[in-house]
Amino acid sequence: MKIAMIGSGAAGSVFAAYLRRGGADMYLVDKYKAHMDKIAAEGLTFRCKGEECVLTGFHTTDSALNLPEMDIVILMVKATQTDGVMPEVMHCVGARTVVVSLQNGIGNDEILMKYVPRGRIMYGAGVIGTELAGPGVCVSKPEDGVQMFFGAAEKSPETDAAGRYLEEAFEAGGCHASFEEDVRVLLWKKAVTNSGYNAVCAVTRLRLHFVMDNDWGMKLLMNVWREGCAVAKALGVGDIWPLIEADIENLRANLGDYYPSMAQDAVLNRRQTEVEVLNGAIAMYGERLGVPTPYNSVLADIVRCVQANYANQYGAENG
Repeated sequence: MKIAMIGSGAAGSVFAAYLRRGGADMYLVDKYKAHMDKIAAEGLTFRCKGEECVLTGFHTTDSALNLPEMDIVILMVKATQTDGVMPEVMHCVGARTVVVSLQNGIGNDEILMKYVPRGRIMYGAGVIGTELAGPGVCVSKPEDGVQMFFGAAEKSPETDAAGRYLEEAFEAGGCHASFEEDVRVLLWKKAVTNSGYNAVCAVTRLRLHFVMDNDWGMKLLMNVWREGCAVAKALGVGDIWPLIEADIENLRANLGDYYPSMAQDAVLNRRQTEVEVLNGAIAMYGERLGVPTPYNSVLADIVRCVQANYANQYGAENG
């Protein structure tokens, strides 16, 4: 199948690398010209657990307007950018194309329903730390167990075929994947876990293991997670706390030295974060359902304040 990766930065490149190793015909779309040019000329260097390989055969472009009709379109732009890119993306979406959100956060499937029928929408996430080490070089830091999961917004022949193919291609490429009948439990588990370590690392400016090794940092993480679990239960998703609790040491071991994406956005790159679909979304659902979420609400407000004031921060005059 022809697969377009819309947003081929760190995570998009890692996901595309696994799919390419699994035999997929990959079309990469990203505005980072040096990255796209490097892949087109020399291939994509893929690093994972101390090993390195160079993958070739990618098609690269800076716009979905340059793509032919795709079988599968995977969205990996930041969730806040979905509405901005979808008018161009629709150029390569045909009558049977399946659109897949593997973006961080909650509610991405609802955004896609403005553009594509439910029966051609899938959503999920990867449980993988990712980095872009330079143009044409991506790094995968996978956790143990299921590393990629996805499911259909509404079951259909198109989503069944796309889901089976993605599962097979990811698995063949070395990424343990799962095509789920009901993806909500795993999606909420990932989003709630992300909301903890992303927001806390962003406001403390620390790598994850420093947060987890500190009593106050661990207290913040646990309270963010418990609030998110309470919201998920109130929504009817189920009890996800046992899944999060069982994964804490795995998280420490595999992502402890990781500087999460929200921290990279807020501290290193001074750009918009995905707080609205993480802590902001948990707080929004909590307010709607009458579930208190003070830790998520305050962390979301702090990150919002930070990202609205990059130019005014101490030291900003020095770049």
